[in-house]
Amino acid sequence: MLHRTIAVSLAPVAVLVAAACSSSAPQCRVGADCASGACDSSGRCVAASSSSGGDSGSGGGDDSAVLEAGDDAAEASPGDDGGGGCKPNNDGVVTRAEVPMMAGLHASFVVAENVAVDSAGTKQPDGTRVWDLSGALQGDHTVIVTTDAPTGQWFSAQFTTATYTTKLSDTQTLLGVFQAQGQGLVLQGVVSPTSGAQQTEVSYAPAAQTLSLPMQIGASWGNTAQISGTYYSTTCNCELSVPYSEQYQSKVDARGTLKVPYGTFQVLRVQTTLTRTVGALVTVTQSLAFIAECFGPVASLTSQTTTNPNPPESTEFTNAAEARRLAP
Repeated sequence: MLHRTIAVSLAPVAVLVAAACSSSAPQCRVGADCASGACDSSGRCVAASSSSGGDSGSGGGDDSAVLEAGDDAAEASPGDDGGGGCKPNNDGVVTRAEVPMMAGLHASFVVAENVAVDSAGTKQPDGTRVWDLSGALQGDHTVIVTTDAPTGQWFSAQFTTATYTTKLSDTQTLLGVFQAQGQGLVLQGVVSPTSGAQQTEVSYAPAAQTLSLPMQIGASWGNTAQISGTYYSTTCNCELSVPYSEQYQSKVDARGTLKVPYGTFQVLRVQTTLTRTVGALVTVTQSLAFIAECFGPVASLTSQTTTNPNPPESTEFTNAAEARRLAP
């Protein structure tokens, strides 16, 4: 029973970078907040012609600004600028410069748990897909997702190369400790927000590869991490030593158009299978992350966890343990 509790509790979503909205005194959240009618993805008012694909209207996002950037649009500027210098060119390739991965970002998502979803979408004649996740789901509520600096936090000495922390799940308080690298994002560990008698601090060796860049349809990556440290269990009201392993296998398995409450995006879909082995117990969780240029993940679907050690025949599922969609 203790093994099952640990296995369910440490289920990270494959990609956890927030959409690019700077948390340092943002000027706007939607275009209606600006005299120009254009709010860029870093939360700054800009001239309408220089909008980077953010919301330029009073509704849930300017679809044309996000979806129809021309082929001659400028590629993202190098560096972690939170999206301020990034303009989607919708070329089917997401580069490191087009995914904001840094501390100090925030974004609003609507989140629902244990809901029916259509992960497959509608296949188009050219092989792309159309997904519509813009509708309301039972239990929807708004969550502000942040990426926070690890400096000064109680666990910072254990993760000296970490870039940011973020909450792993809406239903738990545990934080993922992430490092942004030149070619992607890795998960270094999982910690509780505070130290003390009920603290969790586990480390991954090697760090789990959650995102590899640049990426396009067909790209794949993955590795197996050994996890060690201590985990606080509510079952025994005690700290447990939890040596176990997690295997990550990810693939960019689809490309198309996605509608979320914020607006419409051209996306690549990353399918990740997480296989966790704790003693004799093997659990499998799938996640689907929809990645848009200059915004990062604009939606994610996480499957129910199963004890079937064999990979599922289909990567699609109709019941999500968590559904998360970018919102205005």
